Amino acid sequence: MPNYICTTCGVQYAESVLPPEHCAICDDERQYVGWAGQTWTTLKDLQRTHSNRLDVEAPELISLVTEPKFAIGQRALHVRTPEGNVLWDCITLVDDRSVAAVQALGGVLAIAISHPHYYASVVEWSRALGDVPVYLHAADGEWLMRPHPAIVFWQGETHQLAPGLRLIRLGGHFPGASVLHWAGGAQGQGVVLSGDVLQVGQDRRTVSFMYSYPNYIPVNAETVRRIVRALEPYPFEQVYGAWFGQNIKAGAKVAVGYSADRYIAAIADPSSH
Repeated sequence: MPNYICTTCGVQYAESVLPPEHCAICDDERQYVGWAGQTWTTLKDLQRTHSNRLDVEAPELISLVTEPKFAIGQRALHVRTPEGNVLWDCITLVDDRSVAAVQALGGVLAIAISHPHYYASVVEWSRALGDVPVYLHAADGEWLMRPHPAIVFWQGETHQLAPGLRLIRLGGHFPGASVLHWAGGAQGQGVVLSGDVLQVGQDRRTVSFMYSYPNYIPVNAETVRRIVRALEPYPFEQVYGAWFGQNIKAGAKVAVGYSADRYIAAIADPSSH
């Protein structure tokens, strides 16, 4: 039986004879069902029509993105450190070429996902990379559509994957929405891999914070303050977002603080713009 994949969000479901009637993730108000209605594909079909591109983002940081764009279109990021490597976030397409490339970089000790929209084909990636554990925040466990023994639900506010690689729960977009802090990135100045929990703006100098990006539902001021407080203990010079090129390459921590102040002012004071 195939594991059907939603073509709008790219999340793979558990094995079934027929595809589900609905995608629970897309029916949620943070996402949407495609304008043509709910449609499905399989990994074999996707392998026939798409391929993955690998790019060097920075020293020891490689991105993987599927072409042509599939579903949400996010990238995965492979982080390489002396203490171990991690695949951050996930894409739906798994193929031999991409797996071989990741293995040539030293493989991974774990996969970690920022939030349910990027669960994608986490089980297939785990199996292909040697049955490595997949870390998801327990607060978002209800959105896992393909249970598997490789899934590890971490709890609390932070979780260390390896020395210098720490998951930090920020919330906002989802209760368990998290980022990865890479202490050794940016020549030891620190890097945050944010998915769209922190959404890097098109100016690539600021970020924003949303409950739903496609449906334009904001979060409140206290949620933004909590996000900034959660990041405060961690130095970081750069932020790498969910899509190719959406990175803040310098002064990222200051940029997040400025962006938070701007956001709170905009929703609190109607005369601010």
